[in-house]
Amino acid sequence: MRRIAKSFWQLAVISDYDYVFSENGLIAHKDGKHIGTQSLKSFLGEDKLKELINFTLHYIADLDIPIKRGTFIEFRSGMLNVSPIGRNCSHEERNEFEQYDKVHNVRQKMVAILREKFAHLNLTFSIGGQISFDVFPNGWDKTYCLRYLDDFQEIHFFGDKTYKGGNDYEIFESERTIGHTVTCPDDTLKLCTELFLRNLEEASIYNP
Repeated sequence: MRRIAKSFWQLAVISDYDYVFSENGLIAHKDGKHIGTQSLKSFLGEDKLKELINFTLHYIADLDIPIKRGTFIEFRSGMLNVSPIGRNCSHEERNEFEQYDKVHNVRQKMVAILREKFAHLNLTFSIGGQISFDVFPNGWDKTYCLRYLDDFQEIHFFGDKTYKGGNDYEIFESERTIGHTVTCPDDTLKLCTELFLRNLEEASIYNP
């Protein structure tokens, strides 16, 4: 049932918007139709992919943190999502790990080791969200989606991990975008209202 519900949600989002980009834009839809996909498996090959996954799982197995749950590596089309605590953690456990990570830098230390160990694979390790980080080939960051948006002269991007090493950094700093740092959905809504809706309100006042 959960998988079916997720599929219905995905179909609704894809059909409701002109463009929908998932996995940094590696899976792209336009007007409800699929227009592009990239594959991490094809890029790395099974042997290199297995080497990376095996090392990562061994590292997590030896990692001493307060709790661990399940789904430590989520394999996606264009990336691996790695979570030291496991993506099956509860909402409360997620929040607790986020605070623990801010003090102990669990993800930063893990990323530093993986980046050195697998430098020959030309991969990017990008920390995002509360509990995980993404692993993908260099250049397959969030700027990847911009190749589909050549018809747009002005592109605004809103993200919370806009610092160097965060998974919003590359697209935030891109010459193609106007970047905005936000902290939560309410912050995003407030900024969008100030940037876009206020101009419309002012225009309606002077052009009734």
